[in-house]
Amino acid sequence: MNSFSNSLILALWLLLCRGISGATFTIVNNCGYTVWPGVLANADKSGLETTGFELPPGASRALDSPPGWSGRFWGRSGCKFDPSTGQGSCVTGDCGSGQAECNGAGAAPPATLAEFTIGSASPDFYDVSLVDGYNLPMLVEATGGSGSCETTGCSADLNRQCPTELRVESGEACKSACEAFGSDQYCCSGAFNTPSTCSPSIYANMFKTACPKAYSYAYDDATSTFTCTGANYVITFCPPVTR
Repeated sequence: MNSFSNSLILALWLLLCRGISGATFTIVNNCGYTVWPGVLANADKSGLETTGFELPPGASRALDSPPGWSGRFWGRSGCKFDPSTGQGSCVTGDCGSGQAECNGAGAAPPATLAEFTIGSASPDFYDVSLVDGYNLPMLVEATGGSGSCETTGCSADLNRQCPTELRVESGEACKSACEAFGSDQYCCSGAFNTPSTCSPSIYANMFKTACPKAYSYAYDDATSTFTCTGANYVITFCPPVTR
């Protein structure tokens, strides 16, 4: 049997397994402080076993998704929840639920996002987005899949590089130009709502230079969306910075 036939059989086997089991996401906290990951399934998809939880430094947690799942992950920082009531909030990435579980609410920008569409009988699509700004370094690695399956994300500390006009008051996150200024040109809305009319701003270019594989603005698809078939994924907060 030639290598092409072997590859075809492997791809078909992976698709069959994916149709049964979906993907496993392993979330790792490599930061020197606690992170509270948030999870949001898209509106027409079932949720995972949790929508938010505490992840101490050095800890990890695996979450299984059903076939065809799509949604996003992000990290919350500076969270304080009352041990008796469970009520509280986070300095960055807060989902407004008032507790560790986000219960169907998304991240308040600015927040670094990992976005996934898990294929049932087709490749997965995934990306790390800075379109809603940045709060934590994040890396996504595909494991055990076939195809290009590239690692993507943003390992750089953009909070240190953040221009004054984008920096949040606490200094723990960096806004997108859209959030900071609210103009159609920066938000790719109104008269600027097409790829031909919305070009990357100087701020988007700054994000792209620091994190070349991450989405820097709304129409940054060509260099920021990745595919893999039959993979599981490792999402790492504060990944090691390689030079």
